[in-house]
Amino acid sequence: MQKILILANNDGGLYKFRKELIQELVKKYEVYISLPNGEFIPFLTELGCEFIDTDISRRGKNPFTDLKLMMKYRILLNKLKPDVVLTYTIKPNVFGGLVCRMKGVPNIANITGLGSAVENGGLLQKTTLFMYKLSLKKKLCVFYQNKENADFFIKKNITNCRQRLIPGSGVNLDEFSVMDYPNDDSIHFLFIARVMKEKGIDQYLEAAETIRGKYVNTVFHILGFCEEGYEEKLRYMQDKGIIQYHGMQSDVREFHKISHCTIHPTYYPEGMSNVLLESAASGRPVITTNRAGCREIVEDGVNGFIVNQKDSKDLIDKIEKFLKLEYESKKLMGLSGRKKVEKEFDRNIVVDAYIEEVNKVVT
Repeated sequence: MQKILILANNDGGLYKFRKELIQELVKKYEVYISLPNGEFIPFLTELGCEFIDTDISRRGKNPFTDLKLMMKYRILLNKLKPDVVLTYTIKPNVFGGLVCRMKGVPNIANITGLGSAVENGGLLQKTTLFMYKLSLKKKLCVFYQNKENADFFIKKNITNCRQRLIPGSGVNLDEFSVMDYPNDDSIHFLFIARVMKEKGIDQYLEAAETIRGKYVNTVFHILGFCEEGYEEKLRYMQDKGIIQYHGMQSDVREFHKISHCTIHPTYYPEGMSNVLLESAASGRPVITTNRAGCREIVEDGVNGFIVNQKDSKDLIDKIEKFLKLEYESKKLMGLSGRKKVEKEFDRNIVVDAYIEEVNKVVT
């Protein structure tokens, strides 16, 4: 049986956003997944793929560590001799892609966002783009999750292979179905993301403090792993009754049930926001920033509102605008978002694109 190898950096992301693709692939191929061990690995192996534990320093910049990762990938390809390799995120794309190029193995890369290294410019951007250029030449295909990323790579002449735009990771419309809109005795807002500066947590906290001071029937929830020393600030604001911090959650749908709106004030260089896709699919309005990976999901004033990046005042204004809407208008916003994701962001679109590309070399 022909083999497909998937290189990724995180078990949670691979399971939550790629399991439908894996389910399709295991019907015809031997599928191997190479990534660090984690709590979702048992769920992934239950799909029918074989797990290979591969440690990755996701944010590390040590060249020796990265060279070791590249050597691991080389040993892996020599052992498995896969017919196609699928790669996700920067390090698997770059170092896995380099090994695939050296070994002449067809590779489909997915640009899941440019990342801070590229976004912030300087020497790190130049180095990262140089590595991308080396690794993405002669690929089977490169998938982009938003047009801005695609245009950037084309302008920089990063790759000369087939390039396709897909709607992010898409969203499973059965798993995230429309939920009844809750009554509006209290208005609940959700922030679902890693608690870090670039995800807009400072703007969210400032907005929560201001809005709670004016509208006592509002509740501001935060879901996600806490980074960058925000623990003390969250604890203080929770004790003051400004926010409710729930930490990491394995199933955000329980919170969508009580939510009236998702607020995602990110300025992190994402591919396409899964938080927004899942919220809209659940029939919830969204408020997010005017940047690639977010603005594509929101029609301003139709299924949510778009705000300026790093602009707490604009965020506060849009939250107030939302609060002043009639109940039926809020509900209609959520249903409009559902219609949009059904039309443009169904995960089956992404799965079909992958199967089409794999079938070009594996029959």
